[in-house]
Amino acid sequence: MLKDKSSIEYIAVKNGLIAFGGLVAYFFLMKGVGLVHIVELRSLNFLIMVGGVWLAFREYKKSHSEGLAYFNGLGLGIRTTVVSVVPFALFIFFYLKLDPAFMETIRANEMFGYHLNPYLLAFLIAFEGSLSGFFIAYTLMQYMKRKSVSGW
Repeated sequence: MLKDKSSIEYIAVKNGLIAFGGLVAYFFLMKGVGLVHIVELRSLNFLIMVGGVWLAFREYKKSHSEGLAYFNGLGLGIRTTVVSVVPFALFIFFYLKLDPAFMETIRANEMFGYHLNPYLLAFLIAFEGSLSGFFIAYTLMQYMKRKSVSGW
């Protein structure tokens, strides 16, 4: 299906799966050390996403000497984000279904937690992650745009 290893689609899938792995590993790390209930630590997921999108841009840069056109870069960043965030949201959904005690912990510790369920949490993770990914792609493309003037 994705045979051209220099295509935007291949690079997005590869680096999106790397970011997904990072998100899952970070979740289990926080769960293992007992810090998963601290909401502020979720902000580090943003850094994992920045890393995934940055890796995708860097890989594209290495395989294409002509550089990365602005909208292609946005597309690459958004595709990378979707490939990482949607599976992570599904992972969280199934994890919450398999661990009802964790779902109850979330309900007890979150504002408006009594309204939350695995379906809503998975949707919120996908939504929040997608918005974050668009912001990341947009921001990094501003950086890449400036760098491309001097030859990236």
